[in-house]
Amino acid sequence: MTPPNVTPLKRVSILATEGVFASTLLQAKDFFHMASLRYGKQLGLGLTPSFEIHLVSPDGLPVRSFSDVIIPVDGRLDSADVIILPAFWDDFDALCGRHPQVLAWLRERHAAGAAICGEATGVFWMAQSGLLDGKEATTYWRFFNEFAERFPKVLLNQEKHLSDADNLYCAGGVTSACDLYIYLIERFCGASVAQGVSRDILYEVQRSYAPGRIGFGGQKLHQDVTILQIQHWLEEHFADKFRFEDVARAHGMSIRNFMRRFQTATGDKPLHYLQRLRIETAKGLLSATRKSIKTISYEVGYDDASFFARLFRQHTELSPNQYRRQFQHKGE
Repeated sequence: MTPPNVTPLKRVSILATEGVFASTLLQAKDFFHMASLRYGKQLGLGLTPSFEIHLVSPDGLPVRSFSDVIIPVDGRLDSADVIILPAFWDDFDALCGRHPQVLAWLRERHAAGAAICGEATGVFWMAQSGLLDGKEATTYWRFFNEFAERFPKVLLNQEKHLSDADNLYCAGGVTSACDLYIYLIERFCGASVAQGVSRDILYEVQRSYAPGRIGFGGQKLHQDVTILQIQHWLEEHFADKFRFEDVARAHGMSIRNFMRRFQTATGDKPLHYLQRLRIETAKGLLSATRKSIKTISYEVGYDDASFFARLFRQHTELSPNQYRRQFQHKGE
């Protein structure tokens, strides 16, 4: 069954250009192929893939990877629902000069509602297209200085391994790209498929960072600077004990004015927004650690583990233990 309020995924396209790191290209291919098979099984299709995954190049011709491997592709740039921009090692100015159609393609597909994802240097394509102007982004640490010089209009966040804004997703490196693909698989195929893929591929992955919360970037694309400051404050203090009345007063607003402005800017009531921050953090802790439910409840801001469990079920349709078991069970 297709997840509610989600347009069925028909095609994922992965860009292949000269100098591409074949490992990052094929990593994305494997993640989404496995998701396509699992989702197909869930839909009653047996082992028939439920959506297509295409390797595409600007001219439809094979490309030579960073490690000198000739990579065949499925065709030219196409009408994908999800676009993956793998990492590459090449002269970016030369690539743009040879393949200006890539930038037009990204702008066209973004306008049509496609999710666009860049890994490390792959983020440069999104920035060059202008899609990231005025929006938060990240990339691999080695390229922070070059990225900031090239794209001064982009809000480069050097503290994050993942970012999202307006259906544009950035991953700093290989491990964070894995987390991003799982997030997108959950978005388009549902939690059980995402958790199955995570079990199959990521069971032993050890992160040097917290997976982080993605999915909130689109709610920051507004012009209310004070509310944006409060959103950033909530991301840092979501587990603290505080009253929204005090937050409003600290920012020169009455509680009534704050509630109205926050919902107008973000589309969410403040309490629901806070709950989502806490639940998304809890999901990461449940899947990536062996901490007890009580400990996780406390770490995300809830002293009452029973209340936390009820709230978690409301947001995910699973109990915390069910969510964790789906990640840890190896039998499927």
